Amino acid sequence: MSPVMSPTPLFDAYATSYDDALNHALAVTGSDKDHFCKERLAWLACCLRQAGVRPRTGLDYGCGNGSSTPLLAQTFNLENAVGVDVASKIIDSARARYAMRGVRFSTVAEHPGQEEFDIAYCNGVFHHIPKSDRPDAIAYVHRCLRPGAFFSLWENNPWSPAARYVMSRCEFDKDAVMLTPGESRMLLAKSSFEIVRTDFLFVFPEFLRVLRPLERMAVKAPIGAQYQVLARKSPAA
Repeated sequence: MSPVMSPTPLFDAYATSYDDALNHALAVTGSDKDHFCKERLAWLACCLRQAGVRPRTGLDYGCGNGSSTPLLAQTFNLENAVGVDVASKIIDSARARYAMRGVRFSTVAEHPGQEEFDIAYCNGVFHHIPKSDRPDAIAYVHRCLRPGAFFSLWENNPWSPAARYVMSRCEFDKDAVMLTPGESRMLLAKSSFEIVRTDFLFVFPEFLRVLRPLERMAVKAPIGAQYQVLARKSPAA
């Protein structure tokens, strides 16, 4: 069985309604999904600049309807970005809406890992993957990355009441099983990733946006609604 493949992938049912369902859940924050995506990618760009890294190719793992993949490409001025997902219908929707020069989409089954990417980005995917399948999903990303490449794994923070409330409002998060930062780091380490850093973002909603600059001084405190575990594939892999 392909990594994370199931007989009826959950998100095929949201091929045309994914944005509406997610934005409904996020409405209580005063911001939409694109705002959060841009902020995640801006933070990732800051982290990679500090590491002296300039990726040229990128993988958007669990890309959903594809809206994040062109943002990934634009943020890093990538030559090539590929969005992958297990759900074939939602990949069809991504191709129709977001495919462009340098940005393409594929199902996981159609795209074997071949050490072709400098960066992998993944947001809010692993809480939908059954625990028994998570190691295979991490191993797939590992295979897709070149030696020395980075993996930016974003998940909702189970210690954040705000994250739990937003998920309770989201149709496709009803049966999600959240991961602690420690669980995410362990998954990555067991697949031979080196853990670089863990950061927490998204403390203040839109009506408190004047306080958002303070978030950058508290990224190590586990209070943000999401966290990033940034990991690196060994250069000798």
